[in-house]
Amino acid sequence: MNWFRIRPYMIVAAGLVVGFSLSPGLSGCAAEQSMIERFLGHVVGHDFSLDEESRRELARYRAVYDEYASQDGRDEDYVYFVEAFRYVRANYYKKPEDAQLVDFAIEGVRKMEGAPGSLSPVAVNEAALDAMLVGLDPHSSYLNPDEAREMQVSTKGEFGGLGIEVTMDEKGVKVISPIEDTPAERAGIKAGDLIVKLEGESVAGWSLVKAVMRMRGKPGVPLNLTVERTGLAPFDLTIVRDVIKVRSVRWRMEGDLGYVRVVKFTEKVSDGIRKAMSALRKEGGDNLKGIVLDLRNNPGGLLDQSVALADAFLDDGLVVAIRGRKPGESRTFDARSGDLARGLPMVVLINEGSASASEIVAGALQDHKRAIVMGARSFGKGSVQTIAPMGNKGALRLTTSLYYLPSGHAIQSAGVVPDIEVPVKVDHEIKREADLTGALPMVEENNIRARITLKHDACIPIGEAKDYQLGCAVSFLHAGSTDRFLAEVGHSKRM
Repeated sequence: MNWFRIRPYMIVAAGLVVGFSLSPGLSGCAAEQSMIERFLGHVVGHDFSLDEESRRELARYRAVYDEYASQDGRDEDYVYFVEAFRYVRANYYKKPEDAQLVDFAIEGVRKMEGAPGSLSPVAVNEAALDAMLVGLDPHSSYLNPDEAREMQVSTKGEFGGLGIEVTMDEKGVKVISPIEDTPAERAGIKAGDLIVKLEGESVAGWSLVKAVMRMRGKPGVPLNLTVERTGLAPFDLTIVRDVIKVRSVRWRMEGDLGYVRVVKFTEKVSDGIRKAMSALRKEGGDNLKGIVLDLRNNPGGLLDQSVALADAFLDDGLVVAIRGRKPGESRTFDARSGDLARGLPMVVLINEGSASASEIVAGALQDHKRAIVMGARSFGKGSVQTIAPMGNKGALRLTTSLYYLPSGHAIQSAGVVPDIEVPVKVDHEIKREADLTGALPMVEENNIRARITLKHDACIPIGEAKDYQLGCAVSFLHAGSTDRFLAEVGHSKRM
């Protein structure tokens, strides 16, 4: 029966995954355990030494479960709830209260439609697990078997959908950023938009995964969204789904500078950055004077790819540390020798849509003084989610630890603060991780103000979009020093 055992095997950065394997051992059973407890002791893979309080709370849930679930398969499906309950209480980034977990679960069951005693045990448990995980924080959730299978789709860089990166808010689906050249971007979806209905159905209270699954679908099939945007009345928008092919890394020469944009951290980033730097060196030759790495509106992705991108421009040193509740679960990721830019000066561009994996890269290059970070403070998503598959072929997506930069700074709710802030005028309210309902708190008080703040139009803009932030990055690299750059833009404050 080992196939029932929870084996956490993935670390998630902003909804995406990277391999990570643990194998908890089997435990023995005490003589006083009931038949179901002995069964659980074998299938879950952890010591079943729950204290009396935990057992009382499980009994409280079991009473509600028995009230709502039909008889068929009831005991077998209850096993999966206990499996999840034990894993959550043992592995959440901080110790949760047993009573709170059960309260969340019971609330989810009581919200179900249908007569008590007639509901499928599978559906009852899914409602309980949905509510229990979502109640913890905005990034924890339960994945049913279909959702668990689909979890890895977007990491491949191609999937059917709208082309937006989202998180959950109390009222609906909060847009972190639209993905470039996708139906969502072309339809006018903007960072900060709140999607409150899908096909006329309110999404309030949904899990993030449920919302994402509902928005994905067969290319060519339209989806109606009701959107709230600051300063406007709610409006409906119909977007036709398409195959979303994310070209993770894009590059071009910007005069004598190399411009590299990383859109999303799919599994193609490490290869993409090598191709980009090779192409830029070939095209620029000896005239290549510097690199602009653009991570604006990049919502994150695979942790290993963020480490690979930072490593591409570092010769050594810590990239990021992961610290969990238990000291033995901390991990560090270090750079290896080999700077693809060969020491060329760099500017990294970030904004409020730069999240998780993007923040790791920007923070690491900033802390090692390898690059000047410019733009606006990042989103502040600094928590780590582990995907733990369950015996029912579903999975738990649980916040298990936090990211820490080389300086020791925790990203969570604080974000990465640019060395030089270049604000952008926007027509929507800017929201970050700390603004999400139930967001994990900032780890420590940080000075979240940039040391230098320029006027939004301090630099000559680049391109038809009048990109002032990119214009400042280009001007900085051409100036050759911070002092000269500040003098050129009429700003006298020193870093």
